[in-house]
Amino acid sequence: MYKSAKCVTPNRNDKSLYNVSLEETMELRKTQMAMSVCLAMIMSLMVSQVVFAEKYSGSMSPHDRKLAEMQALKASLVRRNLPAIVSPPPTPPQAVPGPRVYQVISYGADPTGKLDSTGAILKAMEEAFDGPSHGVLIAGINDLGGARIDLQGGSYLISRPLRFPSAGAGNLLINGGTLRASNDFPMDRYLIELNDEKSKQQYIFEYITLRDLLIDCNYRGGAIAVINSLRTSIDNCYITRFGDTDGILVKRGHETYIRNSFLGQHITAGGDRGERNFSGTAVNLMGNDNAVTDTVIFSARIGVMISGQANLLSGVHCYNKATGFGGTGIYLKLPGLTQNRIVNSYMDYTGIVAEDPVQLQISGTFFLGDAFIVLKSIAGLVRGVNIVDNMFSGSGNGVPIVQLDQRNTAFEDVDQVFVDRNSVNGMGAKSTVAKGSVDGNGTSWTVDFNPVLLFPDMINHVQYTLVASEAGAFPVHAVRNVSGNRVVVETNAPVAATVYVTVTQ
Repeated sequence: MYKSAKCVTPNRNDKSLYNVSLEETMELRKTQMAMSVCLAMIMSLMVSQVVFAEKYSGSMSPHDRKLAEMQALKASLVRRNLPAIVSPPPTPPQAVPGPRVYQVISYGADPTGKLDSTGAILKAMEEAFDGPSHGVLIAGINDLGGARIDLQGGSYLISRPLRFPSAGAGNLLINGGTLRASNDFPMDRYLIELNDEKSKQQYIFEYITLRDLLIDCNYRGGAIAVINSLRTSIDNCYITRFGDTDGILVKRGHETYIRNSFLGQHITAGGDRGERNFSGTAVNLMGNDNAVTDTVIFSARIGVMISGQANLLSGVHCYNKATGFGGTGIYLKLPGLTQNRIVNSYMDYTGIVAEDPVQLQISGTFFLGDAFIVLKSIAGLVRGVNIVDNMFSGSGNGVPIVQLDQRNTAFEDVDQVFVDRNSVNGMGAKSTVAKGSVDGNGTSWTVDFNPVLLFPDMINHVQYTLVASEAGAFPVHAVRNVSGNRVVVETNAPVAATVYVTVTQ
């Protein structure tokens, strides 16, 4: 007979088996950990003593043996790097303020471009404007610390201008998306306006950067207006479909830089059938000390209009409306106060017009397709103009590389004008420095410089050499007349000779 064993099951009603507190459990675990550590220490000591006894038992005194055992135990504990019995509580992480990035989608902007996003983007601009101050830049301009309004790669429909609530902001970036004007966008406004008509400050914004934007004006108004602002950057922007107005307007202010950008009223790559109807101005600089660099202007009636001083254009490629269709690549409209530089650029079938230029530099620029330079007289003044080291390539029809427009009045106040060292192919060379020679047998030699000299009847310096063909012939000779861009040299007796003449205007 076998007796079955009883299986004792804990009674769920017996509270003593289950009612163990969390504190008692933690104390029990700490005690177990301490016992484990102590046991590890004892075992390490015992092992060290055994190893030490086996190795040195016959060669050391009792005192030295005990001392060596204690050192072995200490070394064993250091090697093991035993954890503390009770770990200190972790230090809570310090709160670090995040970057001030205003993502327009989080304000309700529609990145698909189907719904009007004007209000949402304006809200983001207002919050950025009211953000924490990091001091001031120029007087009256709050430093926003590099805050960024992020368009997050979306395409947004805009029905009215985007502008800050008032003057007084600086150190801020707007970037990374597309803005498209709605069908009811105002014809006389700009999608982005740095402007505040109510402000009396000299500079209302400073160090505002507009970068990586495509702005489609939908043939309504313009793209960007920068007014009374200081140190503004427009970088890597594509601006198109502006109306009969300006793509970018820079008015007053100081040091707006337009870089690495593309501007065109119509999206084309040249040879457009509607080129005769192109209108508007891609860039209008109505202020001082601005720069347009490494920028392409591919359609508009005028590529760059300049009516301010000390501006720099470098690496600008204009193939907007061709000169033959009534277009102009660069128009300098500041009679008597030009002081601008156009260097290392590319005028592609469209030229340059300068009204009464004073201190104008045009150099290192390539003129293609009979593109040329016009000096336009308003009050008959031209001073300190250098047109040097350029390349001109034309169709072989003899179009002069530099021309005078004297329909208003003739140029009479001409000083320090230097047109020279230009490479000309298929066009008519023009210069203020010319060399010529003529052979003859008689008493008079005339060298005509009209085909080359820029200004009519303005030779102010002549240098010549007469070389007689007959040995021993030394006639008396002199310059008898300099008029109508002709130089006449005469001798006192007939002689076969060659006359070499250099003139400057």
